[in-house]
Amino acid sequence: MRAATVDLVSCEAHSGARFGVAKINPYVAQLTITFLSILMWAVIARSLLSWFPVDQSSPLYQMLFKVTEPIIDPIRRVMPNTGMFDMSPMIAMMLLIVMQYLVAGLVAPA
Repeated sequence: MRAATVDLVSCEAHSGARFGVAKINPYVAQLTITFLSILMWAVIARSLLSWFPVDQSSPLYQMLFKVTEPIIDPIRRVMPNTGMFDMSPMIAMMLLIVMQYLVAGLVAPA
């Protein structure tokens, strides 16, 4: 069985320092970006459902809660209390978008 290797490309930063950037397979990158997009839409759906009187024991709500709570809860614990509004889903969506851009930037040229 052949071991997988990571291609390191030497880049020069603005300060003149050199560092290696790992390039990833475009298919792995697309799969990761799609997964992050699905997570983002799950956070959006959970946020929208919080505005309506929804049965919290329903299977749909429970699934959204179980998928999104590991993302939202750590952000909620770190953020200051903003009163009635919970801004942690919006911060989670921003972080997911940033992660998508970071993954897209690591794609190896074909």
